Amino acid sequence: MRPTGRLHLGHYHGVLKNWVRLQHEYECFFFVADWHALTTHYEDVRIIEQSVWDMLVDWLAAGVDPAHATLFVQSRMPQHAELHLLLSMMTPLGWLERVPTYKDQQDRLREKDLATYGFLGYPLLQSADILLYRAGHVPVGADQIAHVELTREVARRFNHLYGREPGFAEAVEAAVSKMGKKNARLYTELRKKYQELGDEDALATAQALVRDQQNITLGDKERLLGSLEGSGKIILPEPQPLLTPAARMPGLDGQKMSKSYHNTITLREEPDEVARKIKVMPTDPARVRLSDPGDPDKCPVWALHEIYSDAPMQDWVQNGCRSAGMGCLTCKQPIIDAINEELAPMRERAAMLEANPDLLRSILADGCAAAREVAEDTLDEVRSAMGLAYR
Repeated sequence: MRPTGRLHLGHYHGVLKNWVRLQHEYECFFFVADWHALTTHYEDVRIIEQSVWDMLVDWLAAGVDPAHATLFVQSRMPQHAELHLLLSMMTPLGWLERVPTYKDQQDRLREKDLATYGFLGYPLLQSADILLYRAGHVPVGADQIAHVELTREVARRFNHLYGREPGFAEAVEAAVSKMGKKNARLYTELRKKYQELGDEDALATAQALVRDQQNITLGDKERLLGSLEGSGKIILPEPQPLLTPAARMPGLDGQKMSKSYHNTITLREEPDEVARKIKVMPTDPARVRLSDPGDPDKCPVWALHEIYSDAPMQDWVQNGCRSAGMGCLTCKQPIIDAINEELAPMRERAAMLEANPDLLRSILADGCAAAREVAEDTLDEVRSAMGLAYR
């Protein structure tokens, strides 16, 4: 996530709630993408450092747990930059120019000069971010699938160019023999079914068989997986998008909640400020007087009831609004109460974290150390495959 200021309810409902769930289901790496922030904010870097600490506090306050996930800052990991550089040597320029968000962002941010090498190359830096940890899944919204697909293409091209190590076929057969007679015979049969008959079920079964092997090295597993599809050793596995359920958090004006629209409620908003912001929200413009019936479907407040209110409360709002049986401030009060209830534990945790900056530094130091170990393992293989492992 790019550090561009304090997080708001849109970030919480759109991303952080999902991260909190995923950290208990997968080995997760979550990082502050400060280099990515520079792709659009390179002219004014004053907010980046404070935004990094604010973002970390908001993550932890929302329930992201460093005991269950690895948290780090991108710029403290030069391995990201090295892999980005190495991948740039073999990535066709046209692949970057056709990324949908490249033209879209330039159109939407016309006030910024985005004709820079960094902006053109940021999708490849994203690919390096992913491939450095050999991620199996990347949690994204539908609009980011193109970035994951680019990463898959880059990994595929890298493996095709550099996966054919000397003696690959012999190394594969040596790895097969380590599986034991029964598993070796099954692997060979499944590989033949897929390569000669295109049997996708056989491929999936063989891949599962390889991953379950306990007595062979990671390098041998990658050779066996590469041999299944007729390629070389899989140095950089192709990740899959893990689609995040669409969560469009409405802002205070009915548009999507976004700092750009100045319509947000931050995760550390004080209770009185939450109440003030909700009370001044626009309502159905046709409801001029208290006695005028309203239409919730034309009121931004109703969109918040759809998120925060249960069915009986929603029925109460619908009936009271359409019959002019309640005023708009009465309708808004349950939203104020619900948001403050949601934010209360986050405010409390955030206050504790803000008062303990040494704890924040320690969490990032530990996360960087853990991430660095994984990143270096990947780079060792990448350097070796590209002829850069000098002895």
